[in-house]
Amino acid sequence: MKIILIGACGRMGKAVAARSAECGMQIVCGVDAVSAELPFPLYKTVDEVTEQADGVIDFSSAQCLKPTLAYCKKHNLPVLLAATGYTQEDLNTIADYAKTVAVFKTGNLSLGVNLLQMLVKKAAAALGETFDTEIVERHHNRKKDAPSGTALMLAQSVKEGRKQQSTFVYGRQGLVGERNRAEIGIHAVRGGTIVGEHEVMFAGEDEIITLSHSARSRNVFANGALRAIGWLKDKPAGLYDMFDLLGEIL
Repeated sequence: MKIILIGACGRMGKAVAARSAECGMQIVCGVDAVSAELPFPLYKTVDEVTEQADGVIDFSSAQCLKPTLAYCKKHNLPVLLAATGYTQEDLNTIADYAKTVAVFKTGNLSLGVNLLQMLVKKAAAALGETFDTEIVERHHNRKKDAPSGTALMLAQSVKEGRKQQSTFVYGRQGLVGERNRAEIGIHAVRGGTIVGEHEVMFAGEDEIITLSHSARSRNVFANGALRAIGWLKDKPAGLYDMFDLLGEIL
């Protein structure tokens, strides 16, 4: 499968390129505003690309969303969106393009994290609001957005599992008063070279249940990205995520 890699010079872009051959993929070209020595052609914008491809992987940023989707629609290419920091307007744009293009969008490409999400939802359904839920995510000091897309995914899973009104609370400061049962706390830690750690704590009366995932290298996400774009190749237009992929495995 021939792939156009957007965000090719970033850490994740390089990890995907390094793993591509082992996964039966060929990176035919990259797109990035930054210049670098790569084993394939590199362009500043996706509109400059001349190579033929079977799909697009985008590990750049939310700012590149519309040009990427427009290119994929024009050339009828499936696309994996792996950037973070999308606004509600961006999500609406993605949903609109998914009517004519196969789009794979997820906050985390790790199979382990997505299994964690399933477990969190089941735990929230079983425990309900009698257990307070707090989510802590830890990432390297160069990550620009907070909280992580994965933390938000996990918070949404808790909310869906409870099937009751819930409120996201992003950190706490000052005299905030007693904790409300409806709260789902979300906290971001940044430091060093942490690849990615997520912990969901359910704290009840005299007992605590903790579900967590730790990524030890970016290969976890690179492998997930390559697996996802391969799975997406022959899918009809629509909006897909890791649960769709896992649904065919489990």
